[in-house]
Amino acid sequence: MKKTIVLAALTACAMGAVQAQESPWMVRVRATHLDMANKDSTGLGLTVNNKTIPEVDISYFFSPNLAAELILTVPQKQTVSGNGSAIGSFKHLPPTLLLQYHFTGLQGFKPYVGAGINYTDISKVNILSGAATLDSHSWGGALQAGVDFPIDKNWSINLDVKKIYIKSDVYVGGASVGTLKLNPLAASVGIGYRF
Repeated sequence: MKKTIVLAALTACAMGAVQAQESPWMVRVRATHLDMANKDSTGLGLTVNNKTIPEVDISYFFSPNLAAELILTVPQKQTVSGNGSAIGSFKHLPPTLLLQYHFTGLQGFKPYVGAGINYTDISKVNILSGAATLDSHSWGGALQAGVDFPIDKNWSINLDVKKIYIKSDVYVGGASVGTLKLNPLAASVGIGYRF
């Protein structure tokens, strides 16, 4: 009888502890403005337009301080200009994976920093009526800083800034003529939900 009571008490305590823990999953929806660095070494005066895009982010918390975040969006069409005149376009899909450190114990806000890797798929390139092209993909680093402002147990408002390193060689007539570094600064505002 005593063993049954002790076992029931331990089970109840364990269940209460599990219920008190936060879920490791968080999802954020953000509006993100891409401000392109446009560092062009081709001599063609190439630039790519700035753009505001939708973003969905999925985070998994390994501990209260350590999390991984996967940043997703849909393929984005960008306009390419040469010396100020539009000369074509391309599409890119830039998922990014970041490892984050979250600062805890602060009242009313939860800041974090992160670093990781970006893979950008580049497709549907049409520059100078097909005379110029780009690499099909780009690998690069990413840096991040942000803050969550909790609304209640589950919901929060999020502000976030990322520097994402994206570049491509530019080819004209099949020969490389230089490199275009986009390296956007991505400023975001959104809302998060912790399950």
